[in-house]
Amino acid sequence: MSNDAKLTEGPIAGHLVSQTLPMVVGITCIIGVGLVDAYFIGQLGADELAAVSFIFPVTTALTSIGVGIMVGVNSVISRLLGQGQRDKAECRTAHGILFSFLIGLTVAGLLFTFSDVLFSAMNAADDLRALIEAYIVPYALGFPLLLTAMGTNGALRGQGEAKKSSSILIVISLVNVVLDPVLIFGWGPVPAFGIAGAGIALAIANLVGAGYGLWLISTSDLRFDPKKCLTGGVGTGIAEIAHVGMPASVANAVNPAGLSILTGIIASHGEAAVAAFGAAGRLQAFSVVPLLAMSSSIGPIVGQNWGAGEVGRAREALRLSALVCVGYGLAVAVPLMLFGETIGGWFTDDKAVIDGIAQYLRIASWAFFAYGLLIVSNGALNAIDKSKRALGVSVARVALVMVPLGLLGSALIGPAGVYGADLAANLLGGTAAFWLAWRALRS
Repeated sequence: MSNDAKLTEGPIAGHLVSQTLPMVVGITCIIGVGLVDAYFIGQLGADELAAVSFIFPVTTALTSIGVGIMVGVNSVISRLLGQGQRDKAECRTAHGILFSFLIGLTVAGLLFTFSDVLFSAMNAADDLRALIEAYIVPYALGFPLLLTAMGTNGALRGQGEAKKSSSILIVISLVNVVLDPVLIFGWGPVPAFGIAGAGIALAIANLVGAGYGLWLISTSDLRFDPKKCLTGGVGTGIAEIAHVGMPASVANAVNPAGLSILTGIIASHGEAAVAAFGAAGRLQAFSVVPLLAMSSSIGPIVGQNWGAGEVGRAREALRLSALVCVGYGLAVAVPLMLFGETIGGWFTDDKAVIDGIAQYLRIASWAFFAYGLLIVSNGALNAIDKSKRALGVSVARVALVMVPLGLLGSALIGPAGVYGADLAANLLGGTAAFWLAWRALRS
């Protein structure tokens, strides 16, 4: 057992708290950016709000690629530290950051090339596609920087540095929130860019976040040394990270991709329905922040203990996390169901949109706990290099449950049927993921 593996000693519950609480703050800030974007863009008009409802699941899916790579970096580094291989972990830190940037460049190029085809396939109207493009261009420019920040985040998480990794998210969100109203509406000599201003603000925030993350990792226990990007078996290092990170990227992207398909399905019921579904998706993401944070914190805890041979401690981390998911998820569903109309009114004055948001919350919020089980269990599987199992659950959840039931429900009862498909997908997917992770942590 290595002294660098800080999470292999002491109470598991204490580590879950110490690793999760900072991430609650960081993820709250990042998801809050989405809510702030929705609020400011909503002031521009219903068309802009509908446009961002098409954009949201796509950008979430793309960000999930970065999250997957971050998971890969975290998994590899945490297990190496558990095994006492500090020098190798330091090399993998450099390899992970390089890999993150290169993937970011690749994805940005694809987004520039195929964005119009993508949003046309999602049934976005011609007038909305012009608004979408105005946002997507600056977003794509900043995407490699976002993934660089995520690479540094994963390296810090693998060391158990939750406070430092969450501070990267906080910095990105603060810069974005400050710049959003300035660039969207204009201020002083700064012109009003409209919906494009939100994309520009995010690109600048990603630049600041990447620089800050590189500084943090260069001063951490496992320092980022650019020279090691091309040494220490760079090909092997990238392959090790990709072995976990690429399946995790796809698994993380599958849910928002499924939501993109549901957005296309629900578009047949009008732009108000699309706006409601997009706003409700942001509310869901905000509501499950503690569960998202726990899915991030369980990785280094399970990874370090698994690498050190402490299988019982790794399993205890999953058990405690699952109990939190069930208790918190069911508790948060009650106010969301009771106050859906009030919450919907925070986004818009359009009664049709408000009613759609409230309907979604009455139906789908009861399975938020199961979504927590899904992401926490997948986090544990990724940490022990079982990312393909997590991928299988995620794909089956969307391909076999969410999309078929969404199509059927939309045809039979309209938007409520789509919301019901989301509910069923979470219940079945969360149960299956927990069962797989629990079995995997016995070996």
